[in-house]
Amino acid sequence: MTTRDRTVIMLVALVVVLGGVWLEVVSPERKKASNLNAQIATAQAQLSTAEKQLGEARGAQSRYAAAYESIVNLGKAVPPTQEVPSLIYQVAQASDSKRVNFAAISSGTSGGASTTSASGSPAAGTAASAFTQLPFTLTFNGGFFELEHLLRQLADFTTMSGPGNIDVSGRLLTVQSVKLALASGDGFSNSNELTGTITADAYVLPAGQGLTAGASPSAPGAASATPASSSSAGAPTTPAVVKASTP
Repeated sequence: MTTRDRTVIMLVALVVVLGGVWLEVVSPERKKASNLNAQIATAQAQLSTAEKQLGEARGAQSRYAAAYESIVNLGKAVPPTQEVPSLIYQVAQASDSKRVNFAAISSGTSGGASTTSASGSPAAGTAASAFTQLPFTLTFNGGFFELEHLLRQLADFTTMSGPGNIDVSGRLLTVQSVKLALASGDGFSNSNELTGTITADAYVLPAGQGLTAGASPSAPGAASATPASSSSAGAPTTPAVVKASTP
């Protein structure tokens, strides 16, 4: 065997050894490294998603108090119960501010209404919408301009101030009709005084639908209530922003 043959044999043996090392050590390690890189990429994607969700959760948490306050303020416009005494108080406050005499309030329309005391409850009729409709007849005595200003304030208890924005300062009232007549002589009215008869509807949330669905100022409830919707004129929708100033 010549030197050249021995060199060739040694080279072949070295190649076989290197091939065995590659197959037994290097190749499995490279496969592990590739798998680890894939796992790292997946973990990074999951971390990015978790960080995004955490940011959204913190943002929702910071907005929760304002959202809860908005829902409660909406309850002043359309409460879960009839709350007639509260309505009477709001109307009396408005009439006093406009220097108008709040003479009477009755349930139903003016044709067949029965007078309701401050602690009474009117007969409720179901509106075509999801809200329960409460018809009232309100009677006031005062000057023409004072009555006009009062009517505007009653209609503006709850108003839309922009897309999705509702200003709430009292019950939602939709005025159906207004009648003016000379005030009858009762010893207190002057010749320039008028009697204004206003028929209007107030609204109540449907039976069984709570205002906050069990939520508290600190945490939401276990289930969220579906907001009531209405197709009738003047009925409110769920707002993005609510500005409330209770009279």
